[in-house]
Amino acid sequence: MKTSTSKLSSLQPEQLATWATEAINRSKSGQIPTYIPLLAGADRQCFAVQIRAIDGQILSWGSVDKTFPLMSVVKPFVLLYLLCELGEKAVFDCVGCDPSEMAFNSLTQLEIDKGKPRNPMINSGAIALASLIPGKNAVERCQNLGNWLNQQANSQLFVDELMLDSVNAMPNQKNWDLALAMVEWGYLENSEIALETYNRVCCLSGNVEDLAKLGMVLVNSGEAIGENCRTVKALMATCGLYEASGRFAVRVGLPAKSGVSGALLSVIPGEGAIASYSPPLDKEGNSVGGLFLLEQIAKALRLSVFD
Repeated sequence: MKTSTSKLSSLQPEQLATWATEAINRSKSGQIPTYIPLLAGADRQCFAVQIRAIDGQILSWGSVDKTFPLMSVVKPFVLLYLLCELGEKAVFDCVGCDPSEMAFNSLTQLEIDKGKPRNPMINSGAIALASLIPGKNAVERCQNLGNWLNQQANSQLFVDELMLDSVNAMPNQKNWDLALAMVEWGYLENSEIALETYNRVCCLSGNVEDLAKLGMVLVNSGEAIGENCRTVKALMATCGLYEASGRFAVRVGLPAKSGVSGALLSVIPGEGAIASYSPPLDKEGNSVGGLFLLEQIAKALRLSVFD
């Protein structure tokens, strides 16, 4: 009989089902974002989770075949790709690595910081990094990123063109303001291609299995990308949940990244990855049900990186 090498492997399906059911109930307090028409129509009750342990065990529950756009959950992977392709100096000349005390799309924060994005996990930082992705246009850049990620993770990410049309149907003025401010301060050359690339990479889509596999790239990092993965995990821990990141670190203690679609990914160093999808969001823009589930698992199995 195979001996378990991961705390995650000790999680029982019945326990996961109980927590997931409660997570759906908790998510009733959340809101569905309305500024992207296609996201506004998401099923509030939809819930999916996959847990992948480092010893190969996989536990799933809910609508596991449901595909959704990664939205901001793609940000750690844009960062990882660029660290591997361009190196640390090129990346951190362009963005900082400090937590932001303001909202993920705050122009005030960017102005305080004189046009240099506070970190890669907020919109300004991700827009700036999108401008660094190699490729002659947004389509090619997104393809390069998507191909690299699918190769690393053995995932099946694809661009949801309908979601992209929906994103483009209601241009995001706040993101435009951020991009124009960065051009003004000299941190961005071409606001148009940066935003086009950013919107497209946010519409890279998959299911919870794809997302969990992406997480495992950060957990199983070999020597070649290990240092870069460490940087990404550290920034997920300090900045991945926006202004809630500090509170979450104290309460749960895991690197995590959320997206406005309701996607949530957490990586547990030495243990595995937890990916979930539940559309209703809290006031900071994080999945209510996903965070609840993550907290239950982390506390029950003592997974906090600070334990």
